[in-house]
Amino acid sequence: MSFATRRKPMQPPRQDGHALVRTLSWPHLVALGVGAIIGTGIYTLTGVAAGLAGPAVILSFALAGAVCAFAALCYAEMSTMMPQAGSAYAYSYVGMGEMIAWIVGWSLILEYTVVCSTVAVGWSGYAGGLMLQAGWNVPEALLAGPHAGGIINLPAILITIVVAGMLLVGTRESATVNFILVLVKIFALAAFVALTLPAFDTANFEPFAPYGFGAAMSADGVKRGVAAAAGIIFFAFYGFDAISTAAEETKNPGKDLTIGIVGSMFACTAIYMIVAAAALGASPYDVFSRSPEPLAFILRGMGHPQVAAVVAGAAVVALPTVIMVFMFGQSRIFFAMARDGLLPRGLSRVGRRGVPAPVIVLTGIVAASIAGFLPLDEIAALANAGTLLAFIATALAMMLMRRRAPDAQRPFRTPLWWLVGPIAVIGCLYLFTTLPVSTMINFLIWNSVGVVVYLAYGRTQSALANA
Repeated sequence: MSFATRRKPMQPPRQDGHALVRTLSWPHLVALGVGAIIGTGIYTLTGVAAGLAGPAVILSFALAGAVCAFAALCYAEMSTMMPQAGSAYAYSYVGMGEMIAWIVGWSLILEYTVVCSTVAVGWSGYAGGLMLQAGWNVPEALLAGPHAGGIINLPAILITIVVAGMLLVGTRESATVNFILVLVKIFALAAFVALTLPAFDTANFEPFAPYGFGAAMSADGVKRGVAAAAGIIFFAFYGFDAISTAAEETKNPGKDLTIGIVGSMFACTAIYMIVAAAALGASPYDVFSRSPEPLAFILRGMGHPQVAAVVAGAAVVALPTVIMVFMFGQSRIFFAMARDGLLPRGLSRVGRRGVPAPVIVLTGIVAASIAGFLPLDEIAALANAGTLLAFIATALAMMLMRRRAPDAQRPFRTPLWWLVGPIAVIGCLYLFTTLPVSTMINFLIWNSVGVVVYLAYGRTQSALANA
């Protein structure tokens, strides 16, 4: 068998010292999904997306959520059939071979790391503003990286290190902290909806779709329309795939993973649509879409400055949970690739607390370095491209395994798999076409570098090559 097409067995042998501890149940998994999904998107992207689609942004949320829902059904089947760390990387390895698995894993490394760093920088903006308002004499050169006129983004580095430290304490402990913080976010959003509904004005929904339903280029060179907004909103949805990286640490994978993945996906789609509808009913979209903090902006305009401060504070709370979930997922991707020999095997060592400490430390250092020193605007969009590739790979792996191993045990079976799988692939391909051309080019460059790394190292060092 060629090195590019050699495949792992569905149930690889247990490796002492390189196996994770099962400590999570479905409430932790749902909280992981909600913690990743309900973050930057709900607090900031609602306004950005409304500026691209108008009131029809509600349909943009539904479109992005539908594509992710089809992908989530594929993830639910694959993760319960193969409860291993690694997510789409592991599914690709079993279904399509080592080369494809490496490309998917390499793309996931980009996705998770960039999201951690991007969110850390976003959190730093909030935290820096609060420190200055409180009268802390912090030099502005320490609140931004060189690309933004500073020297180092110290708050972004510190929050990344703190999150990494929490993950080192233990999986269950960090998941419990995440669960509590998720409840804070949900409470703040519920308060927003409760206060804006009395001011709901249907006139704000006219015209409903001023930019159409496609992704057409407008006169200012920006793609607008329902589909264009869905391509941006997609960033806010894809945290659910981090749940599948916890498969090896789940007590009852057959039940818990299904509830965690599908439950968090549908819950978050409903939350997004309700909050977007409440925002549109309370304020014209072309007004609040100009604000970097649209929900707080709407509440201040309605005469609720105290609640606006609470919502803004919840955003500060929300962002570290996003960093935590994505750093958790990133460390498990690194762990799985290292255990398979595609990265240095020493990184897959599991410590006394049952967590892969070496890869958590490595992930924290890389994410903190990017957040502290490097420009993120141009590379952040690459996270969307990497996620779409992972979704496509998972759907293809699910369909291939249905043909290759039709009698394999599947605690969760994707309904109408022959329809759901192709729709997930086609939907993700369509969203990929809505991304900027520069993103597609940079994504190709990143994976070209990845292929070189694989040919130089992983091809000969992988566990299958030395079996």
